[in-house]
Amino acid sequence: MTTVTIDKAPTTVPSRLPRGRGGGGPAPKRTVVAYGFWIFILSDMVMFSALFAAFAVLRRNTAGGPTGEELFNLRNVFIETMCLLFSSYTAGLGALSAERRQPARFLIFAALTFVLGAAFLFIEVTEFAGMVAKGAGPSRSAFLSAFFTLVGTHGVHVAGGLLALIYLAAQVIALGLRPAVLRRLLCWSLFWHALDIVWVGVFTLVYLMGAP
Repeated sequence: MTTVTIDKAPTTVPSRLPRGRGGGGPAPKRTVVAYGFWIFILSDMVMFSALFAAFAVLRRNTAGGPTGEELFNLRNVFIETMCLLFSSYTAGLGALSAERRQPARFLIFAALTFVLGAAFLFIEVTEFAGMVAKGAGPSRSAFLSAFFTLVGTHGVHVAGGLLALIYLAAQVIALGLRPAVLRRLLCWSLFWHALDIVWVGVFTLVYLMGAP
């Protein structure tokens, strides 16, 4: 009787690779959030670029109605611009305080940021109300439609950012500066700085080029 021996091939156990680096596992949550947030910011910039282009095309189509030279008050626009720019500065200081695990300092800078952002919105809403009272509402001409859409969309973003800031400040008070909370705070700070960049474009294209 003949016995046949079958040699087994050596079995190699593949080494485990770090998660998110080709090992087949999901990417770290911080990486996923960062990519998703930047996609959101870029999509917002694409939208604002379209609104800027529409305003540039329609700015002379006043249909016999009031023009920017007749409506814009550069003094008020300068004040609201300074409010938003300084709010970006305080937001940056708040983000640094959060990274250094200083919740009390963060809350102080968050309050300053909120006050400055609210002042910006108040001046903008007052400007809109004054224009509508003069009969220069968004339905008056293509120029005013483009103006209200562009500036109003930015204002809605600022209002949303202020609401998000209240929510995040409440989370810091209730939960402290946990990694998840800190990640949200840093994303919000980048969003607020992006709104500043958009407003610089609005200030230049809409107001400086359209007022006396």
